[in-house]
Amino acid sequence: MTSTDFAVSTRFAAPLAAAPRIAVLLPCYNEEIAVGECVRAFKMALPDAEVYVYDNNSRDRTAEMAHAAGAIVRSEKLQGKGNVVRRMFADVEADIYVMADGDNTYDATRALAMIDRLRSEHLDMVVGSRMASYEQATYRRGHRTGNFLITWTVGFLFGHRFRDMLSGYRVFSRRFVKTFPALSGGFDIETELTVHTLSLNIPAAEIETAYAARPAGSVSKLNTWRDGLRILRAIANLFRDERPLAFFSLLAAMLAAVSIILVVPVVLTFFETGLVPRLPTAVLATSLMLLAFLSLVSGLILDTVSQGRREMKRLHYLQYRPPGQ
Repeated sequence: MTSTDFAVSTRFAAPLAAAPRIAVLLPCYNEEIAVGECVRAFKMALPDAEVYVYDNNSRDRTAEMAHAAGAIVRSEKLQGKGNVVRRMFADVEADIYVMADGDNTYDATRALAMIDRLRSEHLDMVVGSRMASYEQATYRRGHRTGNFLITWTVGFLFGHRFRDMLSGYRVFSRRFVKTFPALSGGFDIETELTVHTLSLNIPAAEIETAYAARPAGSVSKLNTWRDGLRILRAIANLFRDERPLAFFSLLAAMLAAVSIILVVPVVLTFFETGLVPRLPTAVLATSLMLLAFLSLVSGLILDTVSQGRREMKRLHYLQYRPPGQ
């Protein structure tokens, strides 16, 4: 081989695959007790990754402790985990994203297995499921029951693919992060992540992970009833937006059922006497039936709009390369 041939072959040779850029994302609010150890755990588990801590208006030394542990510290002024996730997804550039809570309850050593699963199977999201191993003090019975009911509800409405859809421990591909709308503002962000995955049939999986107790003195920011109701409201809104035909058909069926129940006595009285003594009831039943038909027509129209939105999101999603390539 001549020197010219060697130069040409070198010029057109396929480049060696570069190692993926990994970013660890830790949204934090008043986590000065736990965030330092959490950052160190992820830096040890993923030594080549950049660890980002986004401080969400903490009133303690969260930012200071995170910086001392070696994290890149940034802030988000809009209160709520969903607002922080939206900012992180927009600002941070990487090939693979590991997201966890800054309270040091998730097992950082499982991150590498989750990343390997994402890359080897060309997935876009891997969820760390807490259902197999957890400490009773942290994952209380009420939270487990609520998680089961919410996960079952989302599965019934959108498809059963996850056992722990409220887990905050997830690994994402770049194409998921950069095409995710991120409209939620609070703890309902996990619900939006899950429904987005199910709605677009995005490749995803779960992997079991341990869930440990918070360090002494660290307090959970989750309010069982308030945030539970907020998540249920988010599910209803997502069901309306992503499955409008089913949502408005259900509403139409309910209105029609009430209309029929109200009108049956009126019709029976009319056949017996030839009179309609309860005219307001007849008018109400007729109005409800008209509303039922309007609801059904609205569902048919909005279903076409929703289909177009899904197609646009899918096309945007396909502009990015799959993980592992």
